[in-house]
Amino acid sequence: MPTLRPLAISLGVSLAMLVPVHDALAAKKKAARAPAVSAQCTDFHDAANAAWLKANPVPQTGATTALGQLVERSRLQQRELLDGAMASPQGNVQKLLGDFWASGLDEAAVEADGSNPIAPLLTRINAIKRAKDVPASIAALHQVGIPVAFNFSPDVDLKALDRHIGYFMQGGMGLPDPAFYTRTDADTVAVMGRYRAYVKQILALTGTPAAKLDAEVASVIALETELARNAQSLADLNNPFRNYAPISTRDLNGRYKNLQLDAFLKVQGVNDDLVSLSDAALFQALDGMVTRIKPDQWKAYLRWRVGDAMAPYLSKAYRDAEFEFRGRVLRAQTLPAPRWEQVLDAINVAAGPMLGREYAAKHLSAEDRRQAAWIIDKLRETQIEAVKRSTWLSAEAKAEAEAKLGALKIEIGTPLRDLDYSVQPMGRGSFGGNMLIASTWRHREEMKRIGRGNADRRWDVLPQQPSLAYDLAQNRLIVTAAALQGPIFNAQSSAANKFGSYGALVGHELTRAIDAKGALIDARGELRSWWTPADKTAWTLLGTRMATQYSAYDFPGVKGAKVNGTLTADNNLADLAGLELAWDAYRAVEANAKPADQQGFFTAWAALWPQQLSPNEAAARASMDIEAPGKWRTNGPLANLPAFGASFTCKPGQPMQRTDAEQIRVWR
Repeated sequence: MPTLRPLAISLGVSLAMLVPVHDALAAKKKAARAPAVSAQCTDFHDAANAAWLKANPVPQTGATTALGQLVERSRLQQRELLDGAMASPQGNVQKLLGDFWASGLDEAAVEADGSNPIAPLLTRINAIKRAKDVPASIAALHQVGIPVAFNFSPDVDLKALDRHIGYFMQGGMGLPDPAFYTRTDADTVAVMGRYRAYVKQILALTGTPAAKLDAEVASVIALETELARNAQSLADLNNPFRNYAPISTRDLNGRYKNLQLDAFLKVQGVNDDLVSLSDAALFQALDGMVTRIKPDQWKAYLRWRVGDAMAPYLSKAYRDAEFEFRGRVLRAQTLPAPRWEQVLDAINVAAGPMLGREYAAKHLSAEDRRQAAWIIDKLRETQIEAVKRSTWLSAEAKAEAEAKLGALKIEIGTPLRDLDYSVQPMGRGSFGGNMLIASTWRHREEMKRIGRGNADRRWDVLPQQPSLAYDLAQNRLIVTAAALQGPIFNAQSSAANKFGSYGALVGHELTRAIDAKGALIDARGELRSWWTPADKTAWTLLGTRMATQYSAYDFPGVKGAKVNGTLTADNNLADLAGLELAWDAYRAVEANAKPADQQGFFTAWAALWPQQLSPNEAAARASMDIEAPGKWRTNGPLANLPAFGASFTCKPGQPMQRTDAEQIRVWR
């Protein structure tokens, strides 16, 4: 119900002067029975985040969010750490990082270095004389972190989730979607025109004489187009089951003699007995291309791929060419990032785990780890009890869920298994050279993930990147060092605050372990569905009800648009489940908390989600975002919680408190 308007109040006073006294008293009594709804019971997101919203107006482009500000803060922390490592390194790893950082910030040295960092790679490519020289050059470029012709990387063995195997997959194209090479619509033709110009610039910079430029550009585009014609669509590529086809490494050479894939694996340091190669037709085509395509065409292609991959880390001519195409055309950027951000991104690409190790050592205390782990333990206990009393899970599903939660691994701050930090000394002489040294190290450590018992060697997120995530394949909860700061976690804050923010996010991820996707992997790490048909139906009904609720919400900043309840349903269900679990865990810890203290729980949840979206950003998110807008990530689940209504005296039927019949329950 809206608050009383000034005009209505003044009109009421005028009428009171014209009616008998007893009628005026009756009118006052009637008004008293219909008080205005408080701001907290109308729109908790805006009420709780009023100061933040005032301090952060709607941006002209992009988005401003509380969690985005956390990401920016973590980047500034990384910058400060690298500045310190450059000035006064503490240990060998900081010395490596400090030199890497210094070499990147010295733009004059980068400019003077020109193409020197990639000169040895270009010399090797230019020495190709025969078809049998091509596979060795492909392998050597993969070894320094520049994948050409195809992609090869570690991923989970879908039949043995405790190990990683190497996946041979399509790649080697300069455009992100194979369809660019085959579509003929006007927009695609325009992009291809810009792409050809970019290829020409890079080839010129890597040594192609002017008289040969057009011919070499045509050769590169023709080779990439042949790769694209044999490639899968992006939809198929993103389906892990379409890309899983294990094959013994002993069988590779018999099938693909020209590619010399056994020699390729040895160069990468891979000695496993199994790889995945799902697209046999593509690699058969590649095998034929090795001998059919002339060496000079391969040399042009390989020089282009090296120049393109290394362009952001070389002199200004390279960087400008890369930004004009990849920045402006593909990433829709208007200006390049500041130099320090470019160098930081480069270090995270090539030496991210190295920086993460130092970041955690500086920004994560033993007490932070202890508290973070203690809250996870409380949430896990609460989740197990919620499973036991669930009215919609079957007995067999309850048993499996309890076993899986009991087996859950927890890693906080950094991965449990450390890396080998032995790398060549970097020095401060060449940023591009340092990039290749670090990239070679990172590739080496990636290859070590391949083999039995190595699947948990690394995370797919860096410790210096704020993240709290459930790793489905390894049944582990990952909390990065950068996530353990405000607004997610503050060791000095109240229990209500910690459980309402960090605890609710932990609950969100714990539910992922046993929801519809989590139910595809059992407690032993085997790929099988352990839900009964009735369990699946119950979850689908919950998702449908949630989709209906959110589809009625207006999308902020987009006139006439509604939230896509179906697209966001999974996250919305997990938000509600996480809050249910976190509230129960908090009340178990502080059973005698006063209502005013309890309010801090919900305020902490709201503090995670304030956001301001530019009109273009809002329109883009409305059509494709799998997460609801911040207003509804705050208000949507809270309106389903009786505990919220009790804390703020919100009555059923008011905007922030759904009636009992409307409320969705996951674990309560």
